[in-house]
Amino acid sequence: MVSKTLTSTPPAQLTIPRGDSPLRQARRAFLRNRAAVIALVLLILILLSALLAPNITRYDPLQRDAKVRLQPPSLDYLLGTDALGRDLLTRLLYGGRISLQVGFFSVIASTLVGVPLGLIAGYAGGRVDNWIMRLMDLILAFPGLILAIWLVSMLGVSITNVIIAISVGSIPTYARITRGITLSTREMDYVVAAHSMGAKAGRILFIHILPSVIGPLIVLVTLSISGNIVAGASLSFLGLGVRPPTPEWGALLADGRGYMRNAWWLSVFPGIAIMLVVLAANVIGDGLRDALDPRTRGR
Repeated sequence: MVSKTLTSTPPAQLTIPRGDSPLRQARRAFLRNRAAVIALVLLILILLSALLAPNITRYDPLQRDAKVRLQPPSLDYLLGTDALGRDLLTRLLYGGRISLQVGFFSVIASTLVGVPLGLIAGYAGGRVDNWIMRLMDLILAFPGLILAIWLVSMLGVSITNVIIAISVGSIPTYARITRGITLSTREMDYVVAAHSMGAKAGRILFIHILPSVIGPLIVLVTLSISGNIVAGASLSFLGLGVRPPTPEWGALLADGRGYMRNAWWLSVFPGIAIMLVVLAANVIGDGLRDALDPRTRGR
């Protein structure tokens, strides 16, 4: 009698293909946008050049040398020198630290204040919504630059006060967009279910509603950076930004406006620096908007 040994072969493992998450789809869509990728690389290079300014240039941004005043661009001074003999490239690199700091930190401050206000207004409704929105309307009643000038004049001239003044004018934009999304999201089934199960308001706001706001906020933050940099440069141009001789792009523009005929580089190069940052931020914002919007993601 022949005994047969039965060997059981393990069943083949089934691999279920995972569907791409919206984040991966958005990332691939953004990377396919060549203009947005180039703008992101340009913005990163500008940020690194400002942060690594001491390693890039050998000159002191505050050191004066009357012997080389108003020198045109050359091998020794790539972007020329100003009326006091200071290297313009060095002052642009160090000035980028302040201009970019104003742009980024003012956006962060506006987001930290405007988003919670919008969440509370949209979720609470009633008198709370009415009071918050009327306060936002009051801020919007003043032109942004005029409001910033008034606040800096009241608080004093400093980088911190410039950031506060610019961020205050941007808070209503974040609050209104967040409120609009909250009003539509709070009626969704999963939010109503969480509320009926006894979830607290804080958990509903930050766990269930806030994720719906993040996508539009990313685009808004990117587009706001460029506007805030221009606003900071405008205040410095008017003498309400940094105190001289501290370099800042708007202050460099103001210093060079009296030498347009015989020293054009003093105004042209700071203007180009502001233009490149604003252009890069706007292109990145457009790329993020298209990547995060399913309707335009496949175009």
